[in-house]
Amino acid sequence: MPVPRPLRDRCREFLGIDGEIRYIFPAMTYGGGAGFVFVVTDEQIAVISTGAIGRATPKSIWGSYPRGTRIGPVETGSGASFEFAGAAFEVDDEYAAVVNAADAEIFDRDSLPRDPLPDL
Repeated sequence: MPVPRPLRDRCREFLGIDGEIRYIFPAMTYGGGAGFVFVVTDEQIAVISTGAIGRATPKSIWGSYPRGTRIGPVETGSGASFEFAGAAFEVDDEYAAVVNAADAEIFDRDSLPRDPLPDL
């Protein structure tokens, strides 16, 4: 399920991003609690806190990391979870592929599918 455009736009405005957002996905602290949105651009990985109640409004920047920082790996089994910057996060299963794709783009480009329309 893609992140809704209004949340994407709020994150873009909150971070002051003019360029492309490569990947964006919601997460929460492992076991529930605070919500976050990971925003991956060509230059950085920004982790935005959305608080515990509403998960659709950026509240503060939890951290900003160079794009070369690995996000995963995502552990699956009893839910999808990963450790990042010393904290444990969980994502809905459908976003595990987004985390893996963000990492593969930097660390394993050969594993990504070829662009079906490279001339566009």
